[in-house]
Amino acid sequence: MSCQNRKERNVDLLDRKGPISTTSEWINAKSSILTLQNDIRKRPSDQKKKFLLALAYMQEARVTGEHPHYYPLASDLLDDVIESGPSDKNLLFETIVAKATVQLSLHQFEEALRTAKRAEKIDTTTASLYGVFCDSYVELGDYAKAIAAADKMTSIRPDIRSYSRISYLREIHGDVTGAIEAMKEAVASGVPGLEQTAWARITLGGLYEAMGNLKEAEMQYRLTLTERPHYAFAIGALGRIEAKRKNYDKSIELLKEALEIMPEFSFQQEMARVYKITHENARAQSITQDLLASLEEDQEAGHVVDLELANIHLDISGDIDEAYRYAIKEYKKRPQNIDVCKTMAKINYKQNKLEEANELIEVASRTNKQDAEIFCLKGLINYKLGKTNYGIELMTRALKINPSLNEDIMQEMRAVSKNQIAVYSIESDH
Repeated sequence: MSCQNRKERNVDLLDRKGPISTTSEWINAKSSILTLQNDIRKRPSDQKKKFLLALAYMQEARVTGEHPHYYPLASDLLDDVIESGPSDKNLLFETIVAKATVQLSLHQFEEALRTAKRAEKIDTTTASLYGVFCDSYVELGDYAKAIAAADKMTSIRPDIRSYSRISYLREIHGDVTGAIEAMKEAVASGVPGLEQTAWARITLGGLYEAMGNLKEAEMQYRLTLTERPHYAFAIGALGRIEAKRKNYDKSIELLKEALEIMPEFSFQQEMARVYKITHENARAQSITQDLLASLEEDQEAGHVVDLELANIHLDISGDIDEAYRYAIKEYKKRPQNIDVCKTMAKINYKQNKLEEANELIEVASRTNKQDAEIFCLKGLINYKLGKTNYGIELMTRALKINPSLNEDIMQEMRAVSKNQIAVYSIESDH
């Protein structure tokens, strides 16, 4: 980025919106950021202050969802510190790790891995380095290396960040019980009320939700709100729960509330899905257009969202060609990632390319993740390939894992299998 572009960018701190604008956390964060900005203006060579300001911007991005504003600012500051070649090796190491963390947040996974390897040449004893390695390898689909990195991270510092990664890796490999245990450890090791702890508890709720246990999921989301009021992700998750219970008006109300706090694309995506289910097509189309426009804006700011765009075109707007155009870009970069392969398998299934879809879903299911959608898609593909009994077995398993599957998927399974699959009522097993 040129110096001219840096000067032209508005570097002012954005005011928070809604109820999160009146918290003591915001007062303290704002004071700290303004002080750092003032100190840097007085002494532009103070690399430690630039590093601290970058961290503060990164946290504001997490709390407010204003990624296109804050991540470029943080990245510029971190680049300035790295390029200055500070004599303090610890500062250089922490700055490089922070740079890799920004790249991960922007879904620049290969770049993050390369950056982490630069940090590794300076220090191999700090837990945060292995967190970056773990996340990079997960996203690139090298799960064995991700496990090794998470084990190393936990051995150095067993805390909320390492337990969270252990949980995710257990989930990927089909150990849902172990994933829940590890995420409970993550929550217990965090400070109640902090954003990181709230995120961990939301993730714990998500594990229950993915298995169809909506009651336990709802309890975790509500607990999050008692510890961190107005946490947008908890409110949005409750909106998602209400949609699964077919309480669509309440779902929309909660999703709107979450969206007023944070411009998070998943809230808009869920709203569009609810409007689609309730046949409010004009509203669904309007929200989808806004959503696609905001994601394209994110893309222009360096946030790689090709997979997200592919899934929106696939699941909401139903544009298979556009879905493929975005998904293939991700597939070429990370052909071993199970989520990317699942999306590609779904696209090929919709295009009636069953052999190609089957190859992709085999890659997506190789870790034995208890993902109901993967089992459902695998069942549909096998059923249409003539393996009807195996297909029905897989679809039945999908419903047993999560009875509250997406309505479109449910209708597809019923139509293809001619209602031969077993039906499980929501929360009946819990």
